[in-house]
Amino acid sequence: MRPILTACLLAAATVASAPAQADDQKNLVTIVTTDEPQTQLMSMVLTMQSIQQGVRSHILLCGPGGDLALKDPPQTATAPQEPKGMSPQGLMQKIMAAGGTVEVCAIYLPNKGTDASALIDGVGMAKPPAMAARLLADDTRIMSF
Repeated sequence: MRPILTACLLAAATVASAPAQADDQKNLVTIVTTDEPQTQLMSMVLTMQSIQQGVRSHILLCGPGGDLALKDPPQTATAPQEPKGMSPQGLMQKIMAAGGTVEVCAIYLPNKGTDASALIDGVGMAKPPAMAARLLADDTRIMSF
């Protein structure tokens, strides 16, 4: 009887700890405000590397950084860069395909004089309360460019 009880307790402990392990996944918020293409690309490189290491990724684009999300972006957002011929917007789209989330700041589009139809598919508009909660979460790291 004792071996059965021990097995049941171990099974229950394993099941009980599974959700906690799933919640142990780290989160990364990458904030991009710069218009400098090499810095934009490096922000995407580091974000992609983080995803490949098991981190949940969320990108927040504000000011000139928001232009990366436009269907008609500046040429610098799509120009290939050395050494791998990637562009900031191209790598951002790969991040989205890998499960990363991309949003523009809530004030970006109104101040650009446009609406969500100007954004590439899959990019949303950040909601300040949700973004603040994400930034303040204990399991979140923040990179700002």
